[in-house]
Amino acid sequence: MPLITQIDIVTVLIIVVVIFSFLLILGVRKSYLLKKENDRLNSMNTTIEEENEKPYKDFTDGHMYGGN
Repeated sequence: MPLITQIDIVTVLIIVVVIFSFLLILGVRKSYLLKKENDRLNSMNTTIEEENEKPYKDFTDGHMYGGN
């Protein structure tokens, strides 16, 4: 009688495949969510760049400490 039967090997392989499939699905989902977040941040970044391209406006004119 063998110590490890073919049924035992198949059972262990099925368990390993299920665990790695679960990890793969989690990784793909995380990658999708990060790509979605990156796209959202990139769209916000373009609006910030547009604000930076506006000409400088001196905001100290009306301030009591500003100017001369």
